Amino acid sequence: MMFDFCEKVIMKYLVTYYSKTGNTRKVAEAIFDTLPGDKQIMPIDMVENLNGFDLVFVGFPVMQFGPPPVIKNLVKKVGEGVRTALFITHAIPLQSDDLLQQAMLQKELEKCRSGFTKSEIGLFHCQGELAQETADELIAMNIPMLAEFARLRKQTIGHPDPGELDQARAFAKNII
Repeated sequence: MMFDFCEKVIMKYLVTYYSKTGNTRKVAEAIFDTLPGDKQIMPIDMVENLNGFDLVFVGFPVMQFGPPPVIKNLVKKVGEGVRTALFITHAIPLQSDDLLQQAMLQKELEKCRSGFTKSEIGLFHCQGELAQETADELIAMNIPMLAEFARLRKQTIGHPDPGELDQARAFAKNII
């Protein structure tokens, strides 16, 4: 008598994030809730190593035109064979007609991806809410471009919105 056995592969997932204002945490939670099976979620500063995970979702905001410093420490922990999917929040509207803003966003995303070139299997990004404190700091620098960017704050309020969180869930489903 022959038996057909279908061995089910159990994947182990980690969703880790750095969130200064809660935007990236919201996306992390949406992704985490979408994942099946063996999964963990934790802030990046609590991650000691990435051994034992089949797929790691890494989330963070764009800060000062690139990834925050804590990401550089995480990149050192990404060894051979660790697959990563990135999710990034930023304050630039995705539907902006401003070509300069869109070009700046693409440069920022490339900087954010640069540490993960050997391990990255996907990228999701969405608008997050620019914190009032950050907007005030940008205005106080007296740099016209940064002050103009800070004035976009009103357009960022409420982001990531429910539609963007649904897109994050779809991204996670597609990756797995």
